[in-house]
Amino acid sequence: MLFLKSTNVTKAPGIYEVDIAAKPPGKTYGVFLATDPDNPPTEVLAALAALGFQGTYSSGYTHKDRGKVLDLHFQKDGTDLFKGWKDEEREVNMAAITSLFSGIGIEIAPRVMSLAEAYA
Repeated sequence: MLFLKSTNVTKAPGIYEVDIAAKPPGKTYGVFLATDPDNPPTEVLAALAALGFQGTYSSGYTHKDRGKVLDLHFQKDGTDLFKGWKDEEREVNMAAITSLFSGIGIEIAPRVMSLAEAYA
């Protein structure tokens, strides 16, 4: 679940927050979205699917400010060990993710999760 300060502000229509993160050692990234379930970002979700990302988690909740939130997680399998991304795949996939989100005005900052966060 992404930490949201408020549901009063969106980064793009239907999107409260975006996190691009990888479990250590940081080769295969996932896309984590906090979205507005009443105004879903259908074009972004369709674009992620077209890029080969599949939904792996979906959970709704009510934020402390009473706004509704739907957390969505997406992952794309690679051809490396344990379905991870090879270096070439990472370059292509990260360029596609960056292009998708920059096209709607969201600047992403990919990161590697801490061990505690990744395996909690």
